[in-house]
Amino acid sequence: MGTFVVTSATGAMSSARIWHVCEGSTQVERVEALSGVPRTILRRNQSVMTFYPQTRVAITDQRESGGGFPNLLVSSRSASVVDHYAAKELGQSRVAGFDADVVMFKPRDDLRYGYRIWSERNTGLVLKTQTLDGNGRVLEQSAFSELQLNTPLQATKLSRMMDRTEGYAVQKPARVATTPAAEGWAMSGEVPGYHSLSCYRHATEKNAAMVQWLFSDGLATVSLFLEPFDPRRHASEGVAAMGATHTLTKRLPDANGAWWVTAVGEVPPAALKALVSRLERKP
Repeated sequence: MGTFVVTSATGAMSSARIWHVCEGSTQVERVEALSGVPRTILRRNQSVMTFYPQTRVAITDQRESGGGFPNLLVSSRSASVVDHYAAKELGQSRVAGFDADVVMFKPRDDLRYGYRIWSERNTGLVLKTQTLDGNGRVLEQSAFSELQLNTPLQATKLSRMMDRTEGYAVQKPARVATTPAAEGWAMSGEVPGYHSLSCYRHATEKNAAMVQWLFSDGLATVSLFLEPFDPRRHASEGVAAMGATHTLTKRLPDANGAWWVTAVGEVPPAALKALVSRLERKP
């Protein structure tokens, strides 16, 4: 268990307290937000329950496999990391009182950021990561400020917390798994290194037809949100940045009605533009 802190070059900071335990094939995790909106996230393998004590709402969901810090690599696509990043050992350091090996992943093109990763020498646990722009400037840093390994935690005790929903309104996210083809979307060509992970249809109060299409290169992940264009809500195209995260919004013309695309990811704007430019509507 430990305290996890995320900081960005803009001065933004968030922190959380994390408990994580493995018993056989079962992984159980509790994450308590120490900043921002009060919330507690409990996970048992891929099942997730998020509790919001102020509104007394609990949301149940299924988590995507892989790719979450400290499990940074999306294992099924780890070959992309070798193809599109050059790895270099930088020596040893200490993080939160633990000896760590430091590795630099330098991108081979302008479609991804670089990373410095500190991993605990005995377990390989990622203790710290930095996201770097093309000039080597740190855009975002994620690290344990305090960490205890091999503490006596019980998976069953943490797991039972997921079932304590008395006094909470339990909600399920209005999303269903789908495919890009089923939703009428395709890519005219590949963006080097970025592979399709999954696709969901979201139903919201404003729009029952929003589609989320996820891509990853093994380190970075991008979401494309696709919905019918609404001039009352979709006024401004462009690119915005917050730390390492960029957001691109764009109107896509179509014979049967325009579409609005929102691309989001901890990647350079060039990656978002490349993915959006290859989007195609299929009959």
